[in-house]
Amino acid sequence: MPPTSSPSISGLDRKAFLIGLTIAIAGAILFSAKAIVAKLLYRYHIDAVTLIAFRMMFSVPFFAAVAIWKARTEPALTKRELAKITVMGLLGYYLSSFLDFLGLEHISAGLERLILFLTPSFVLLLSVLFLKRSITRLEWLALGTAYAGTVLVFLHDVRLGGSNVLLGGAFVLGSAITYAVYLLMSGELVRKVGSIRLVAYAMCVSSVACILQFFLLRPVSLLVQPVQVYGLSLLNAVFCTVLPVFMTMVAVARIGAPTTSQAGMIGPVSTLFLGALILAEPITGIQLAGTALVLTGIYLLSKKRV
Repeated sequence: MPPTSSPSISGLDRKAFLIGLTIAIAGAILFSAKAIVAKLLYRYHIDAVTLIAFRMMFSVPFFAAVAIWKARTEPALTKRELAKITVMGLLGYYLSSFLDFLGLEHISAGLERLILFLTPSFVLLLSVLFLKRSITRLEWLALGTAYAGTVLVFLHDVRLGGSNVLLGGAFVLGSAITYAVYLLMSGELVRKVGSIRLVAYAMCVSSVACILQFFLLRPVSLLVQPVQVYGLSLLNAVFCTVLPVFMTMVAVARIGAPTTSQAGMIGPVSTLFLGALILAEPITGIQLAGTALVLTGIYLLSKKRV
């Protein structure tokens, strides 16, 4: 996302601000719900390779339409910019998503969302390591609080799920780290290309990679699935992938990136309760305490002024 400053609420029409905030919250909930849909799909005995292939098969027409529109209405990109977008698409939307869905085969949707929600802190740590950025006491406090919450829930789930939780947690952790690298790479490029164009192009690259992976690793016969798999995959593509991406962009335009980011903190909370409602995943006091710590840490991080 482009580093947009958040407009003052007093300078905005109240109704317009509330609409923007509602769009941001709805986008965060829809994006987080992909973990719930994935869990439902796994009940039909498909694996992560097949799941993500169906997701992108249904998603790519939408992103391709936006990419073609942008290609026709905006200046052509350089070969260097196209190369960077290709790498970003493979890293941020292909590898990161694949690791995420692999992890969901082994851990709860609530724990998956908590681990992924550490992505902003990984961006910060990578900035310290590779961009030589300094880190303040507030940021250290935020990181420590967020990590403590995740470790609390992780240890709780390990006690119940054993080695499968360790494996699944490692996959999702890899997903969070690769997506953090993608975000760092996108910083300069998004200002030149534009956020919507960048997302559309990167998602097209990711879609091609996911679909090719399926045909290389799985028999074509796996394209024949129960009608429920097609329905859930379409739901995953439209409501948990395409809509959240563009809703986030609309929200950023209306209320700014910082406010949109803070509204996104509803994501892991919604996943926790959706998991209980739809998947019958238990909600314990430890999970609620861990979630509160993670949200507190990310909130503290969001209060840091650059």
